[in-house]
Amino acid sequence: MKKLLLGVAVLGSVGYGVYHWRAAAPSTHKELVENRLWIDHMPRTERDTIQVFLTLDEEAMGTFQATSAWKGSYELFRYEGHGGELRIVYPQTGDRETIKAKATKCREAGFDYCLEMSGGTRGVKRYYSMEDWEIGSLRELDAKIKALGTPSPDPSSAHK
Repeated sequence: MKKLLLGVAVLGSVGYGVYHWRAAAPSTHKELVENRLWIDHMPRTERDTIQVFLTLDEEAMGTFQATSAWKGSYELFRYEGHGGELRIVYPQTGDRETIKAKATKCREAGFDYCLEMSGGTRGVKRYYSMEDWEIGSLRELDAKIKALGTPSPDPSSAHK
């Protein structure tokens, strides 16, 4: 669990920067897929890379991330939610795609929710989430990480 939290901390530090960068975004609808942290599996070791998916309707932003406790990469996107679809724009490349997303309650691999995704070129096709992994905003993500006692990584502290 600590490894997952460290991965979330990495996402939080990225998210903090996005929060200050974000542009005005269109409004979206609420559904189970939004405002929730999704991963493809629980990390087995600190070097085990997990796939992370997150959308935040308040910012109409999201991320695909591959991360371990030690290394990670991510791609942020803007999106609009329409029914069971996410219409995504990747600002770095200008790529656009429509992903079908179906989130349901499930009891697989110790998780509470399953997310099936199709039509996308990033991330994986199946993610999982837990009951208490709701995140309403990037500010809440940062607060949740701090409340758990897991500091966001500070690259400058690695040289101290």
